[in-house]
Amino acid sequence: MKTFRLSAKATGLAPLALALLAGVLFAQQPTTFRTNVSLVRVIATVKTAAGKVIGSLGKEDFEIYDNGVKQQIAVFEHQTEQKLSVVLLVDTSGSTAKELKYESDSSSRFFHVLLGEGNPEDMAALYTFNWEIREQQPFSRDLRAFDNRLKMMHGEAGTAMYDAVYLAAQRLEPRDGRKVIVVVTDGGDTVSRLSVQKALEAAQLADAVIYAIVVVPITNDAGRNIGGEHALDFMAKGTGGRIFMPTLGAELDKAFADIITELRTQYLVGFYPQNVPLTKKAFHSLDVRVKTPDLRVSARNGYYGEVEGGVSGSSEDRITVSPDRQPKKKR
Repeated sequence: MKTFRLSAKATGLAPLALALLAGVLFAQQPTTFRTNVSLVRVIATVKTAAGKVIGSLGKEDFEIYDNGVKQQIAVFEHQTEQKLSVVLLVDTSGSTAKELKYESDSSSRFFHVLLGEGNPEDMAALYTFNWEIREQQPFSRDLRAFDNRLKMMHGEAGTAMYDAVYLAAQRLEPRDGRKVIVVVTDGGDTVSRLSVQKALEAAQLADAVIYAIVVVPITNDAGRNIGGEHALDFMAKGTGGRIFMPTLGAELDKAFADIITELRTQYLVGFYPQNVPLTKKAFHSLDVRVKTPDLRVSARNGYYGEVEGGVSGSSEDRITVSPDRQPKKKR
């Protein structure tokens, strides 16, 4: 089992990343356009106003805009069977100790359904997080191994949720196919060195969709971590996922089942960016629409692409794990 801790130096270029996310204005420059373009892939879920998932639309039903410029859809699949890589992050901070048995049981059922159906190349990984992040099970289809690791979870102090999302995104980034992060937590972050913006940026760079399950939300606002819930909602919406707020038992199982349903009915929409002016900002806003007014689309709200001057993506340091299990920077 690997253990991860983030160095404070990992945040050294945070102002640059935050400036990109905030959309800092730069002096006007002559308009330029990209000459070498790569396929941008977007995973989308479509629902009715009542929340029913719709998986039968065609290419002609979709429109996609890159920085406000309408694009031609080059690749389209409905109910795509592209292989999945799913990272399950389970909060094992002290505040979740009483719920871990129920979360373990529901997570086990989730893995069995996820890996027992669909594409035989689908893979999953399990991480837990409290004051540190532990890789309980690397990418695998070994259900017995997942069950064993889930049973061994126990609570400790601290909640490094944003760091956990960041590291999960790093593990997903080099993988092919669809990428998903499922976070099971009670909502708050207490010890992360990285910000929610950094975590979201990492997920967007990895093309990963975030689903957040906030277990046992307290009805009294005074006892809830509203800030943590808003941060999870922010990350989920920014990547085309969603947030669930179930109680334990049947509602938690239903949240996992709803995620499975969405993963089995997703659309793949791809385009080669055309006529999109290059700017100083690496982040491109995306808007995926369907032509039927009463249907709603969930898809990531942007991607990191080429910028003026030829630099693309984020310039932040990456974090890796050395043989002694201590993280170090890699440029």
